[in-house]
Amino acid sequence: MALVMCWSLAVVLFRTGPRESVARQLSLLLFIEGVTMISTGYIDLFLTEAARAQSWYPAFFRAEEIVHTIGDCGMLALYPAFLGAALRTRLTLPFTGVRARIGLLVAGTALCGIVVFGPLKPGGTLLYVSLAILFLYALVVSVHAWRTARGSARSRAGIFALAFGIRDGLWGLVYAGATWALWKGTYLVVDPNASGSIYIMYALGTLLAVPLIAYGILKTQLFDIDLRIRWTIRQSTIAAAFVAVFYLVTEGADRVLASELGNWIGLLASAMLVFFLAPLQRFAERVATIAMPNTRNTPEYAAYRKMRVYEAALEDALPGGISEKERALLKHLRDSLHIESADAEALENDLISSQP
Repeated sequence: MALVMCWSLAVVLFRTGPRESVARQLSLLLFIEGVTMISTGYIDLFLTEAARAQSWYPAFFRAEEIVHTIGDCGMLALYPAFLGAALRTRLTLPFTGVRARIGLLVAGTALCGIVVFGPLKPGGTLLYVSLAILFLYALVVSVHAWRTARGSARSRAGIFALAFGIRDGLWGLVYAGATWALWKGTYLVVDPNASGSIYIMYALGTLLAVPLIAYGILKTQLFDIDLRIRWTIRQSTIAAAFVAVFYLVTEGADRVLASELGNWIGLLASAMLVFFLAPLQRFAERVATIAMPNTRNTPEYAAYRKMRVYEAALEDALPGGISEKERALLKHLRDSLHIESADAEALENDLISSQP
């Protein structure tokens, strides 16, 4: 699931992002992340003992080791450059230049060669310590970007800080643990069993981060995404109540009565819930309100969200100056959101005056 979500978002970002954009950089990073994760041993879970006894398995195992090392070094080379392009804060400024990117690429390539062709302990230690430091650095700069952001960019930065914070925190712990295991002599580059909490944390980092990243991107492109999520939460709460009651009643009745009678009692209990549908809907509405506060399906809220979407597009375009092509795209976005030109100009003037 984590791999499919990771690579699906990578494909969407690559197809929709302009050339050399932050979206394209993130798509490449997500692709490398998926490669790194899946080559850790999860594929081996689908192999039987008979398959592992085949003559081709040692070569396959070695290929996994090499691919995993390439993925690790790719993350080390690409992630700082992405943070520099995406966050644009003083903490990420050193990685925005061409020389820094070339240096990271050379260092990552050299480290990959050391780990693949040299002794595992020194090379692996250097690689995993570097990755643990990198993920800690990414966590710090993500939070810093959120703290220093203003306007609608602050909301988006907060979502990204949470997403990358979860992934970076879990992956940082994983690589710190890998370094410890390496020095204890209990480490394998690829574990055929893919067992233990370290593998759960590894996949969970991506599994939790990718939906948040997608939400952070869509929040600045779909003005009603919060309304859609709120509706989904409300309907899911109602559906969950019916399923829970049916399951609990049928299981309880099945232990006391006949199996067929237990199923009929479960259906009867679910039917009884229909008479209490109004209170159940009010309960689901309260759940949705707690999960998505300050979200109401009103004309005022829709107008507010449309302005926030347009504001986010302006904030992305202003730092380098708005070109004629970007101006045309902004006008098209303004027309599609039904924003008055006077309101759009006033918003743009406010953003320009607030820039340092």
